[in-house]
Amino acid sequence: MRTFVLRRLVFSVVTMLGATIIVFSLSRVVSDPLELYMQQGGYGMSDEAKAALSEELGLDKPFPVQYLTWLGRVLKGDLGKGLTSQEDVSKIIRDKMGNTLQLGIVSWVVATLIGIPLGVLSAVKRGSIYDYLGRALAVFGQGAPPFWIGIMAILVFSVRFDLLPAGGKVGWQGFVLPCATLGLAASAGYLRLMRSSMLEVLDSEFVKLARAKGAAGGVVVWKHAFKNALIPALTLSALIFAGFISGTVVVETVFTWPGLGTMAVNAVGNSDFPVITGAVLLFALFYTVINLFADLSYAVVDPRIRYT
Repeated sequence: MRTFVLRRLVFSVVTMLGATIIVFSLSRVVSDPLELYMQQGGYGMSDEAKAALSEELGLDKPFPVQYLTWLGRVLKGDLGKGLTSQEDVSKIIRDKMGNTLQLGIVSWVVATLIGIPLGVLSAVKRGSIYDYLGRALAVFGQGAPPFWIGIMAILVFSVRFDLLPAGGKVGWQGFVLPCATLGLAASAGYLRLMRSSMLEVLDSEFVKLARAKGAAGGVVVWKHAFKNALIPALTLSALIFAGFISGTVVVETVFTWPGLGTMAVNAVGNSDFPVITGAVLLFALFYTVINLFADLSYAVVDPRIRYT
């Protein structure tokens, strides 16, 4: 187990190092950073001022030196200053991260508590009305675009009946529509994956043996079948959680939620590459860390799995 953890930690560090190389390279390939800084300060700069600005930003040095200098600052938590607001990028991200964490965690809990039990129910009651309703919900949840679901929810619950706010973080009411929009698609994914996994396990020999020994139906489903069918759902759960925490761009934009997704959209619109770079690195870090915890949780869920 210890060897596996160390190996996964090394792979995670290598993954993050590769992400920094890609992000930094794209920030230089797409456009000249000096031109972006000049746009913020006006085009009336003299050649001497341009040279001074280039030296201050380190753009006069070779590419590897620029990357190592930038990486050293990133490791210290210095992501530079935003071109639009002239604030520290780390401060901008901290101000938005709390809102995205709240929205992502609540949406993930709602989707998990709805999707997994419905998937189990649909598998256990295969061919029944519960199965057909669950499969219909899964098809609708995965087929309908999140932006369309969000807009329809606003039209019905905010415009038509005036029950919930149309956008913004306004008390607990402000969580209902964006969390429902996020949770619908995620719970549909849970449902389909959990149903197929449960059906496979329920038809296995050890479950038939447990039934033949007279084990109660609930014991067979939740003690024998559920844990064995949970492995694929854990992987999906990690990806869903990482996606929610990384900022759901579409939903945050539809509901004007003041989180990382909205911040990233505004940064792209303003060509604010320091903010974009910081956001992408943060998203990559979230995915790497959460996938690491998902791998380690397999051995906890299924005692047959042991990493040596």
